[in-house]
Amino acid sequence: MNLIAIETSTECCSVALSYNGRVIERSELAPRRHAELVLPMADSLLAEAGLSRRQLDAVAVGRGPGAFTGVRLAVSVAQGMALGLGLPVVPISSLAALALDAPDDGNPVLAVIDARMGEVYAGAFRHVDGSVVAWGDESVGPADQLVVPPAARWNVIGSGWTSYSAALAPRLAAEPAWVDGSRHPQARAVARLAVAEFGAGHAVAPELALPVYLRDKVALTLTEQREARGNR
Repeated sequence: MNLIAIETSTECCSVALSYNGRVIERSELAPRRHAELVLPMADSLLAEAGLSRRQLDAVAVGRGPGAFTGVRLAVSVAQGMALGLGLPVVPISSLAALALDAPDDGNPVLAVIDARMGEVYAGAFRHVDGSVVAWGDESVGPADQLVVPPAARWNVIGSGWTSYSAALAPRLAAEPAWVDGSRHPQARAVARLAVAEFGAGHAVAPELALPVYLRDKVALTLTEQREARGNR
């Protein structure tokens, strides 16, 4: 299948194309330039692969959590592209995409994105069969109050660690087995997760691909989104 993925929930702007079992990507750390970069990146990938937009089967998007403007941009671009081409959308957690880039060594993964103001977006995950599975709900809140599931050692990934490691470290039972605070969610990981989700029948109509912000009532919670879909 041919699937294009968009991820702009943090300072990093990335787009990936999955085709013929390959994944190629454009990625750039470019705060405030996402809007000017995302579509040219998509066109560049399609040209490299020798594909047209009409040959795509689906559009995937990192649906957050993350920066409000970045999440909204990614979802808007994905919806617009999918609507124009008559394609479904595969929404993927930006935290899950981040977690996928941590080592698959038996340790659970704590993905943390700097949410500013002393807070982090956080999600716990386990590696399963080349993918990641959520271990509990995603959250946003003060780094020094983060509650994580009990585990002997964690792999920790994401900008939240760079910003708030002093506050996060005491929330863990032991020093992380592996840590990288320089990573951001990437479209290649969104694409990898989306291919599996598409195969499992979890693609949705473009209008149902909603952003997840977690903060207050900027958007519906995941539970509210599921209930809304069930009432349609």
